[in-house]
Amino acid sequence: MAEAPTSTAVYTKLQRIAKQASEAPQMVFNNLVHLVDLRLLREAYRLTRKNGAPGIDQVTAKEYGVKLERNLQGLLERMKAGQYKAPPVKRVHIPKDDKGNTRPIGIPTFEDKVLQRAVAMVLGTIYEQDFLDCSFGFRPGRSAHQALEAVRRTLMEMRGGWVLEVDIKDFFGAIDHAKLRSVLDLRVRCSGLRRFIGKWLKAGVMEGATLHHPDAGTPQGGVISPLLANIYLHEVLDLWFEQTVKPLMRGRAELVRFADDFVIIFAIEADAQRVWNVLPKRLGKFGLSLHEDKTRLVSFGRPEDKSRGPGASRSDTFDFLGFTHYWGRVFERPWVVMRKTARSRLRRALKRIDEYCRKSRHVSVKEQHKTLCSKIRGHFNYFGVAANQRSLSNLVHQVRRIWRKWLDRRSQRARMTWPKMLKLLTRYPLPRPRVVHRIGTANL
Repeated sequence: MAEAPTSTAVYTKLQRIAKQASEAPQMVFNNLVHLVDLRLLREAYRLTRKNGAPGIDQVTAKEYGVKLERNLQGLLERMKAGQYKAPPVKRVHIPKDDKGNTRPIGIPTFEDKVLQRAVAMVLGTIYEQDFLDCSFGFRPGRSAHQALEAVRRTLMEMRGGWVLEVDIKDFFGAIDHAKLRSVLDLRVRCSGLRRFIGKWLKAGVMEGATLHHPDAGTPQGGVISPLLANIYLHEVLDLWFEQTVKPLMRGRAELVRFADDFVIIFAIEADAQRVWNVLPKRLGKFGLSLHEDKTRLVSFGRPEDKSRGPGASRSDTFDFLGFTHYWGRVFERPWVVMRKTARSRLRRALKRIDEYCRKSRHVSVKEQHKTLCSKIRGHFNYFGVAANQRSLSNLVHQVRRIWRKWLDRRSQRARMTWPKMLKLLTRYPLPRPRVVHRIGTANL
């Protein structure tokens, strides 16, 4: 019952800052640290995910919450006295693709997450007034599926076009600290908040027993990292494209970005080529570079359009946010942009399920069924879009095969034949494919 008044007071203060930022786009904020008080820390604690792995101090969210008021009060006092020290981030590696590559993931301490959340709430209130409509990643009220719909809608309105599919090499690890400070100077110069950001940038990464201090990049796994990334790319890419590039284009051009993943859609090939040529130079000024093997220009014209001529790529498909985009038709209806699960993402999902079934083959069938259903529903919750039923059905079919394979290897005597497996599936059925996101289904 006490949370409601606290939350109301916190958001009332933040709304005042948002109003100032909206009414004065050129205003520079010099005094914001006073907003990080005990009430804001309580709200930040409430919003921080509680089931994450602990950081280097091994303190879980549950343990931190036992003496919550004392812990938050101590954190606030250290902040005010300038005694807060940002702990190093614990690094672990998770599989990135089916080629054996891994992605480094950082795990801050829970207390560090709470403070990062509080600072992000203050900064986000200001920058939400500045961010453009082309940006969808890690913003309140926006999602990856809205970004996907923006791409689909733009291509439908333009009746196809040229798609520049871009991949920035190691974006979160390549952000230049000096450039980031310069970008922040344009809007926020509060020494208190900037001091915290500086500490997080310099905190270092603990991998095993070795402590590294990278010269570039944002705190891996940190709550503040997505916001800092959005602020950086807002200046580096979004504003540059909107204010400098678009006025020079002969035809329509649209940018759609989700964090560091983005595509640019052009009506004219010459415009696409010009931007493709200048984009590496623009990113290079800010310490970023393109992944040459993953950046390409795709001719994404309607199949019946014979006037486009030879293009940079005749695949007529491109991947964005885990989906392959292609032109398709439903019965005799006109051509529409459709989406299906990208092959790499499907392989990755099946590889993880295969690994789970292998390790858990001696667990009870009931428990395996419960976990597999949870994994499948989680896949549907993201990939369950219109016209993707075939990929969803394929996933369920492959999960059945994987499950039977590892159940068959539980014992050398009790073989799991397909007739036995079909009986088992009658008792423990797997979820059926379903459409969860119906955005953009009007033309299907």
